[in-house]
Amino acid sequence: MPKGYSVDVTKAVGHVFAADTVACTKRDYLLYALSVGVPEEDLRWLYELDIDFGPLPTYPLCLLLKADDWDVNSFVERWSVGGPLPGVPPYDPNQILHGGQSLEVMVPFPEEGGRFKSLKKCTGVYDKGSGMVLEMTVDLFGEQDDVHYCRMITSMFVRGCGGWDGPKGPKLTLYTPPDRVPDAVDHFYTSRNQALLYRLSGDFNPLHADPSVALSVGFPRPILHGLCSYGKSSHAILKHFGNSDRLRFKSISARFAQPVLPGETVTIDMWQVEELPNSQTATTTATVTATATATETKTQTKTKTAATAATAATTSTLVSVIFQARVGDRIVLNNGFAVLTKSTNESKL
Repeated sequence: MPKGYSVDVTKAVGHVFAADTVACTKRDYLLYALSVGVPEEDLRWLYELDIDFGPLPTYPLCLLLKADDWDVNSFVERWSVGGPLPGVPPYDPNQILHGGQSLEVMVPFPEEGGRFKSLKKCTGVYDKGSGMVLEMTVDLFGEQDDVHYCRMITSMFVRGCGGWDGPKGPKLTLYTPPDRVPDAVDHFYTSRNQALLYRLSGDFNPLHADPSVALSVGFPRPILHGLCSYGKSSHAILKHFGNSDRLRFKSISARFAQPVLPGETVTIDMWQVEELPNSQTATTTATVTATATATETKTQTKTKTAATAATAATTSTLVSVIFQARVGDRIVLNNGFAVLTKSTNESKL
């Protein structure tokens, strides 16, 4: 931890950043699908004139860092959009690692693309000893129609910024794979330039392109974006359990356990679960209480999106899937959980 590093959680948690504007087109959908390994025969994601064309449901995650133009951008500037986070001192952005990600679909993303309002709020700051976790919740709304399309919760781990005696964070909801052979298995044969391709969707973090940056933070060479394997996992889940119908996709969450090096083969294991044990479906609620003054106490209570989805997935209209991604025996994505509807009509509920 940097000398004298101290975080004021009462100032950070609950902070709402200045609104941002982001944009995308059909071309972005095509590039994203290609960059997450969608095979050439799966044209509904790769060919804009296909009768079933539309964006992969996880495409909005690209808009966490993409702006409203189509030029390259600065990762640091895009991560910091909306201004600094009150109560959190500056830190080295090269020490940021993606810890976990969830996506909840409110309304399927528009086929034509569009412009969107991105509203970001800090919903957690946790002291993990060896580092600090920053949790941000981003909601996307249509710029013109104000439709709430999705909610994305991102956990970023900042290495070396822990040990300031802060809250440790809520206990995670665990999605343990069943003790049986997976119901479906898919493979992502990444290329050596996979990260260079994926970054064109908006995440221009030098860690995924610059060998010197990768070496400086302990990696032998640039690593693949965690959201690239995540996107391929969502494609595999929808293919095997949702008939590739994007309108049936409701939510997904996972943690990034280990990095993938471009060129490695990622295996995605999936299990459909009809009902989760009580220990897994119980809603995880974390309450962080801090005394701002002798007479004022701020309490933050937040319910995890993934846990809410798990509870809902026990109903008869939904399909729940536990998944993991691995390179050989090395787990790269864990605690994966996705929810689909059993039919397109039910997706409107």
